[in-house]
Amino acid sequence: MNKAINGRGARSNASGRYEADRREAWDDGWTDQDEAAPPLRTTLSPEHARTIIARNTSPDVGFDRSINPYKGCEHGCIYCYARPSHAWMGLSPGLDFESRIFFKPHAARLLEQELSKPRYVCRRIHIGGNTDPYQPVERETKSTRSILEVMQRFKQPFSIITKSVLIARDADILGDMGRQGLASAFVSITTLDRKLARAMEPRASTPAKRLEAISRLAEAGCLVGVGFAPVIPGLNDHELEAVLEAAQKAGATSAMYVTLRLPLEIKDLFREWLADARPDRAARVMSLIRQTRGGKDYDPDWSQRMKGTGPVAELIAVRFKAAVKRYGLDGPRHALDVTQFRIPADARPQLDLFDLAS
Repeated sequence: MNKAINGRGARSNASGRYEADRREAWDDGWTDQDEAAPPLRTTLSPEHARTIIARNTSPDVGFDRSINPYKGCEHGCIYCYARPSHAWMGLSPGLDFESRIFFKPHAARLLEQELSKPRYVCRRIHIGGNTDPYQPVERETKSTRSILEVMQRFKQPFSIITKSVLIARDADILGDMGRQGLASAFVSITTLDRKLARAMEPRASTPAKRLEAISRLAEAGCLVGVGFAPVIPGLNDHELEAVLEAAQKAGATSAMYVTLRLPLEIKDLFREWLADARPDRAARVMSLIRQTRGGKDYDPDWSQRMKGTGPVAELIAVRFKAAVKRYGLDGPRHALDVTQFRIPADARPQLDLFDLAS
């Protein structure tokens, strides 16, 4: 069984499903008594994309367009549904996903180009639908910040989700646009237990810092909700009510949840982590997960993949409904205002220069 690497979630780095060659872990004879190997470093690489707004037609996602400033995520959340996307680049959804990060150096200019197109129709854009827009490298690249600045200039409505207190850095933009009905934010809190958070989401902000982010965004004037996601039966589901109560006290006005999904490589990565991090309850957790997925590790049916089915999933849904009502997190969702969208006068000359340079 592979052991934890300091500051990382995955216990292995198995080859992606599209690679011709296969990698496997092996015992090279070193033990805990020997000097530790150098830590696994994060590498940051530019991705020269042609577009930045991604479209989707999934009826259960809740938005049809999104922006992901990064591919890969240094937070290292073991359950992350985005992990399999690294396989498309010939990389591992394991340790590669959380240590080999890609960003778009011209994100702001690409967004200006797309928002300025004559046929562009304004609708809400969701930021962070795949990987976290406020992972640690954002302090260096400020890619997400540059995207928000464009959104503000164009009065383009957006929603954003993160599990990092770094979002509070941009409270000036989020607060301003929130008060105009142009922005909303969600902060994901999976547990209030520092030890579990450290093991499950090794480089994400602590639970207390995420609550602080909710408070700071709410004080700035941005509508902010809490995401209890994913709900992992037998591991963190008992905290559902406590998380929602803490978030409401911090300033959250809405809530959502998603039951754990284990598609493709995630099921093996999660099993491996569970056997190492929580061996005393690994069998029970996997049994409960299968009970929400019709006896399988995962069911991709879009009509139920977010919440699951069966008695365990139904109990979670009943508890969630009661909790959001108890804590006043069940108010109507306010649609963001698309009527304010405009192309600023200074956008066209800059775009012309960019077109010539490229």
